[in-house]
Amino acid sequence: MSRVVVFDYGSGNLRSAQRAMERTGADVTVTSDPHAALDADGLVVPGVGAFSACMASLRAAGGDRIIGRRIAGGRPVLGICVGMQVLFDHGVEQADVRAEDRVTEGCGEWPGAVEHLQAPVVPHMGWNTVAPPEGSRLFEGIGPQDRFYFVHSYAVRRWEFVSHSDRVRPPQVTWAEHGEPFVAAVENGPLSATQFHPEKSGDTGARVLANWVDTL
Repeated sequence: MSRVVVFDYGSGNLRSAQRAMERTGADVTVTSDPHAALDADGLVVPGVGAFSACMASLRAAGGDRIIGRRIAGGRPVLGICVGMQVLFDHGVEQADVRAEDRVTEGCGEWPGAVEHLQAPVVPHMGWNTVAPPEGSRLFEGIGPQDRFYFVHSYAVRRWEFVSHSDRVRPPQVTWAEHGEPFVAAVENGPLSATQFHPEKSGDTGARVLANWVDTL
């Protein structure tokens, strides 16, 4: 049985994530304890709300260092919603303040910015399909008409990662569309993330979580 920690740093739907992960058969603990987060077979990093607030809470709990250490050691991490967004270089929010105050530094695991969606209706709230790449482990067994639940106003609108080695498998990027294309999920070795909420996406989301647990 895989041991999974849902990291409690003061943000995210912790109990929903816990219950959804338990459906996969994993042994799931919700905790802020850094040792448990480092030692678990898999670490889930949820997140809701503003990028800047989530990042501040994550840093205060040492979560950015925990994520970095796990990735360096090849230990799986799954980010969900804003828990995915904070994995990028920076987030741009609060358009009503000075430009220099709008940028919040993220964990920097992937290059790129989290920006406001350019769509007629924001937030993007409800069910939507996604377009995973061929060979995706995370979306194995999921069809093109299967839908996932999204709640967000910001997203990664451009994928900026460039691989400089033919020996390293490039990240697999899944896209969705709401007014414009945006990154819906990323699979990059031990680091995976979804912009949608698999814990709120019924059987389809449960399949994504089960696929992730199968890689632990």
